[in-house]
Amino acid sequence: MPGIDECLLEVMRLPGARGAAVVDWTSGLALGTIGDSPNGDHEATAAETAEVARMAAEQPAFARLSSPAEGDRPPGEAAGPPVEDVIVTTHDGYHMLRFVETAFDSSVFLHLWLNRSEGNLALARMRLGELAERLVLA
Repeated sequence: MPGIDECLLEVMRLPGARGAAVVDWTSGLALGTIGDSPNGDHEATAAETAEVARMAAEQPAFARLSSPAEGDRPPGEAAGPPVEDVIVTTHDGYHMLRFVETAFDSSVFLHLWLNRSEGNLALARMRLGELAERLVLA
């Protein structure tokens, strides 16, 4: 099971990957970064993408339709965000935000900045999902 650094290295192996980060969406802090940042500042990008993640995760329109009631979950299991991922398309790239379910508060996501002409959005989405499931946060 990869930690943050190993996870980010694997993300950067995706065709067209320009930069990536693991971000806490409640605080907007980058827990780890690699590669380039769209605006040249990883911390600013983390804060900006956290706003997008927070807006998506906290909206009732995206609530789970068949989520177990709070008391029906096994002890210690977090509810997690109601969305799996958010994809923002720009003229030259994709920004993928993949939420990571954790045992504590599920307030972390992976951000991948992908070159639109070199990347494969479907492949990147599948790989990010796999990495999010295996990511170990200590």
